[in-house]
Amino acid sequence: MKRPTIADLSKAAGVSTSTVNRILNGSGAVKNSTMLQVKKAAEKIGFYGIGAIEYRVKESTPTYRLGFLLQQSHRPLYQLFRDHIVQACQNRLNEVVEPLVDFVDILTPENIASRLIALGKECDAVAVIAADHPLIGHAISDLAQQGTPVVAYITDQSSSQKAAYVGVDNWKLGRTAGYLMGQMSKRPGRVAVFIGNHRYQCQDVADAGFRSYIREYHHLLTVDETRPTHEDPNLAYDMVKELVNSTDDLVGILIVGGGISGVVRALKELPEDKRNEIILVCRDSGPITMKGLSEGLINASLCHPLESMSSMLVESLVETVQNDSATPTMLKTVPFEILMPTNI
Repeated sequence: MKRPTIADLSKAAGVSTSTVNRILNGSGAVKNSTMLQVKKAAEKIGFYGIGAIEYRVKESTPTYRLGFLLQQSHRPLYQLFRDHIVQACQNRLNEVVEPLVDFVDILTPENIASRLIALGKECDAVAVIAADHPLIGHAISDLAQQGTPVVAYITDQSSSQKAAYVGVDNWKLGRTAGYLMGQMSKRPGRVAVFIGNHRYQCQDVADAGFRSYIREYHHLLTVDETRPTHEDPNLAYDMVKELVNSTDDLVGILIVGGGISGVVRALKELPEDKRNEIILVCRDSGPITMKGLSEGLINASLCHPLESMSSMLVESLVETVQNDSATPTMLKTVPFEILMPTNI
């Protein structure tokens, strides 16, 4: 079989033969995206000079090491976050992005702050999911002063030194949850709100948006005081059991933090007629939520679009490294997804 020629490669890549020659000879400037295009075509047709092309791509491509501090390695949702983040790094065309993903299982502010500092020492920029706390804010400021920008992911941070926030509009998410709860509730009654922790801005803002909408449009529904689950499914389970046993007018549960598996487990134990009276709205797209939606235990989930959010996060981290440190804080939001039993 005749081995592919430069003319074959230029045709397969959709570029001129002179462009291929410049890449192979290292003479003249060629856009990084073009070189990657030629490299992909060379791999496809088995071009003999693939080694030279790979060397030129590597030589001309900037490399960034980005850190991602996630939470609770045992939760499938955060494993999904990791998988999509790694894929988003691999999808970058104009840079080589090396992801360093770390999980925090002990969610004390002291532990998160120290792990954030340690990760920042190894990376060009860092993204963090964490409750808003002064200790974490100080860690963000310390890293910023050392030249390592920090991007708040999913939930915002009050630190003025953060480089960006990437997530959904949590006020709109809460208002939308209120709309869904009001439309689906079958009778007047009480609605319970579960959050993971009052210091997670994403959860607190969503809670406020939810209450705002219910007050405005559904005065026959009474929203209870917010109950923190501390991201513990067993505690969430006990909270649902206590609610069901202590009242006969519970019509809905909104859970905007961790613990969805405990809520689903408690509802599954109820008689079907009692269970059908309780509307459950949550905000993630992990395996437990998808199963709960398919079984009709969860009525709706307002969740993060993982693919587009991960891409935006990686893009924002690269931008913070490339831009001057005096650049104003970036705010980037993406539309949340609404999952229901009818569209999963």
